[in-house]
Amino acid sequence: MHTCLRSQVFRWSLLMAFVAVGALSAQVAPYDAPPPAAPPYYRVRYDGSTKPGELVYAVTYTLWVPPGVKTLRGVIVHQHGCGEGSCKSGQTAAYDLHWQALAKKHECALLGPSYEQPEKENCQLWCDPRNGSAKKFQQALTDLAKATQHPELETVPWALWGHSGGGTWAGSMMLMHPDRVAAAWLRSGTPKLSAATPATLPPLSIPDAALAVPAMCNLGTQEGVTVKEGRFAGVWKGNEAFFTAMRSKGGLIGVSVDPNSSHDCGNQRYLAIPWFDACLAARLPDKAGDAALRPMKQEDAHLTAVLGDAALPAAQYKGDAKTASWLPDARVAKAWTEYTKDGNVSDATPPPAPAKVQVSADGVITWDAEADFESGIAAFIIERDGKEIGRVPEKPSGSIGRPIFQKNGYSDSPSPPLAEMRYKDIGAEAGKKHSYTVRTVNSTGVSSSPSGAATP
Repeated sequence: MHTCLRSQVFRWSLLMAFVAVGALSAQVAPYDAPPPAAPPYYRVRYDGSTKPGELVYAVTYTLWVPPGVKTLRGVIVHQHGCGEGSCKSGQTAAYDLHWQALAKKHECALLGPSYEQPEKENCQLWCDPRNGSAKKFQQALTDLAKATQHPELETVPWALWGHSGGGTWAGSMMLMHPDRVAAAWLRSGTPKLSAATPATLPPLSIPDAALAVPAMCNLGTQEGVTVKEGRFAGVWKGNEAFFTAMRSKGGLIGVSVDPNSSHDCGNQRYLAIPWFDACLAARLPDKAGDAALRPMKQEDAHLTAVLGDAALPAAQYKGDAKTASWLPDARVAKAWTEYTKDGNVSDATPPPAPAKVQVSADGVITWDAEADFESGIAAFIIERDGKEIGRVPEKPSGSIGRPIFQKNGYSDSPSPPLAEMRYKDIGAEAGKKHSYTVRTVNSTGVSSSPSGAATP
């Protein structure tokens, strides 16, 4: 948890118990204990509706605004999938330090929706945006624009990441609002073009404007690529159909297959974040606060066979371009090649050093740190008088992707409770003045330089 959040959490917790609409006390388990939302975090909540065409489920939106940003250039939406576990994971999405690094670099806000869908209820009632979730999302941006005093939040472009049903939502929003979407990453979920659920809604179509939006169909190999049976075996068929429909018309869409995973998100963030980085750098307006998106530069594009193992500059590709997977540039093509080979993306650069290290009289050490842009944060090394005395966490754990400081969950969000940048030194020699430093270790094992020294 950031130092700025840690220092204000008690002072703001009651004040921010509700914002704009919907008291948080109205929530029921498992949605009744979200993390505190003190600035730079903001939250709005809306009850479900019984009116036709409106969202039937309650929903909470948590927004992170990079401290010090004057005018936002966009909003990155991290959209969870279906079911209570995935929906609850949306409560922590805006607190993810690695995704915050992407947002900060491009002066964007980071938004984590959390639809309060009961476990056995119909997911399509929110993941098809036409069932009220598109309007509620836009209402949230309006209300959060007021709460954050960033009026431009109502009109800035959207970068959409979605998992499973969230991929369906993100891809559908791209088709419905192509002029607002800077890029869309669809993990294990795509829009349904041939049939809609419920049947009262017509199938979605692909407008010409959507073909200019960079998109990525990303899934695990066990979702029908190499494993042809089981619960998620049909995911590849849906991805292949959507890719073919888009790419045959000239859409800027690619496919990336995680060789290690099924329906979980695995290590996809290590490809998704540089992919978004390239797309946002190319597409966000030059002037902060403008709404008009710029077109992608096609001279930088690379192409590869959909299930291939090597990407080439588009001008050198010998196959049919309209059946080839599209990638925005050479840097992403390299990362794609590594990721599709073994699920990893290499990184030899050190992370930024921690800052604001403080030591209390009883030996409690706290600090602040920003995530390594390429590889996030795996752990922190605590040093006393230049020698390592401990690590936070002591042993990084997690079964989803690389072990990291904010233990990654099934839906690519930090697992609660949120990890804290805190360590207590119980081995200091009484009466002796010590100096403490902290190092960040990223998920590829590269350590930062030490922080500035602090003493009690």
